[in-house]
Amino acid sequence: MKTSLLKDFSKYVSLNVLGMLGLSCYILADTYFTSARLGTSGLAALNIAISIYSVIHATGLMLGIGGATKYSIFQSQDHPSQANRIFTTTVLLGLAFGTAFVLIGITASSSIAWLLGARGTILEMTATYLKTILCFAPCFLLNQIFLAFVRNDHAPRLAMTGMIVGSLSNIVLDYLFMFPLNMGIFGAAFATGLAPIISMLTLSRHRIAKKNHFHFQKINFSFFNAVSLLGLGSSAFINEISSGIVLIVFNLLILQAAGNTGVAAYGIVANLALVALAIFTGIAQGVQPLVSRLYGRGKSQESHTILRYSILVSLFLGVLLYLAVFFFTEPLVSIFNSENDPVLADLAFEGLRVYFIGFLFVGVSIVSSAYLAATERPRPSFAISIVRGAVAILILAVTLSSLWGIHGIWLAFPSAELITVLLSILLIRPAIGKKACE
Repeated sequence: MKTSLLKDFSKYVSLNVLGMLGLSCYILADTYFTSARLGTSGLAALNIAISIYSVIHATGLMLGIGGATKYSIFQSQDHPSQANRIFTTTVLLGLAFGTAFVLIGITASSSIAWLLGARGTILEMTATYLKTILCFAPCFLLNQIFLAFVRNDHAPRLAMTGMIVGSLSNIVLDYLFMFPLNMGIFGAAFATGLAPIISMLTLSRHRIAKKNHFHFQKINFSFFNAVSLLGLGSSAFINEISSGIVLIVFNLLILQAAGNTGVAAYGIVANLALVALAIFTGIAQGVQPLVSRLYGRGKSQESHTILRYSILVSLFLGVLLYLAVFFFTEPLVSIFNSENDPVLADLAFEGLRVYFIGFLFVGVSIVSSAYLAATERPRPSFAISIVRGAVAILILAVTLSSLWGIHGIWLAFPSAELITVLLSILLIRPAIGKKACE
C-alpha cells in the first residue's frame, strides 16, 4: 500500500510543481521583458501592480481548491449529483467575482495605483497594467477553477500541461508585444491576460475526450454550499494573497527607505520569491486530491503518510532552494538589472540572501494548512494562513523596518515564516492524533 501511495504522491506532486512553476512564469516573464524594455521605472511600476494580480490569483485558488476539495470528497463517497452541484456553484461564483474585478478595473485602476504608491510616470504605467489585468480577471478565475477540477478528476498531467502551455504562450506573446510591436507595459499585461485563455483551450481536451466526470447541473443556488467551499479554499486564498499583502506593505515601506530603486530591487526579490512559492503551492495542490479522496473513504493513516511525505519533500526543497539562491545571487540579480545600476544590484543582492531564508520554513506551513483544509478542518487551516499571510508579516515588517530600515524589511519575511511554522506544528499534531484515534 505504501508503494502505491508513494507512486501516487510522486506523480501528483511532481506534475503540479512543474505546472505551478509554469504558472508562476506569467509574472516572471513580464518582469524580465519589462526590465529589458522599460528599465527601472517599468520594473517599479510592474512590482506595484503585481499585488493586485496576487489578489486575483488568490481568489481563483480559493474557488478552485475549495470547490474541488468538496467535489473530490463527494465523488469518493459516490455522490455524483452533489459533486456536480458543487462544480456548478464554483463556476457561478467565479463569474460573479470576475465581474466585480472587471468593474473595479474599468472604474478605479488609477485610484488603486495611486493608493499603492505609484507616482509620476510610474502612476500611468501601473494604472495601465492594472486595468488590463483586472479586465481579464474572469479568465484567470475560470482557469484556476478548471485546473483544480481537472486535477481532482484524475487528470493531473493535463492540468500540468494546461499551466505550462499558458505560461509558454505568455513568454512568446510578451516578447512579441513588447519588442516587435512596441506595445509597452500594456503589451506585458495583454500577454498575461491571454495566457489563461490558451490554458483553458488546452484543458478542454478533458471534456472533448469525454473523460470528465464533472458537469453543469441546474441548481437552486445554495448559500451554504458557497460558504462551505469558500471556507475550504480560504487557506489557499490567504496563502496566495499574502504575496500581495507583502508586496503592498513592503513597497510602501521600501519607498520611504530607498525610493524607486529600492522598489525595483524588491521587484527582483519578490518575483523570484513568487516562483519559489509556486514550488510549495504545487506540493500542496498535488497532495490535496489524494488527501481529500483518502479522507472521504475514511483512510486516515494513509492520509497521514501523504502528509509526512509532503513535509519531508518541502524541507528538502527549501534547503536546496536557499543554497541555489545563495551561490547564484549575482547572476540572478543581473538578469533583471538591464541598466547595470550598482545601487539596485547591491539592494537586490542583500534582499535575496536574507529574504530567502524564509523558504526553509514556508513549505511546512503551506502543506500543513492544505492538509487541514483537505480534511475539512478549515479553522486551524485558516489560522495558519492568516498568521503567515497577514498578522506576523505585517507586524514584523513595520517593527523591523523602524529599527533597521531596509535591512529589517528583508528580515521580516523569514522571521514571520519561523513563527508560522511553530504554530503549524502545534495545530497539525492534535489533528493527526485525533484522526489516529478514530
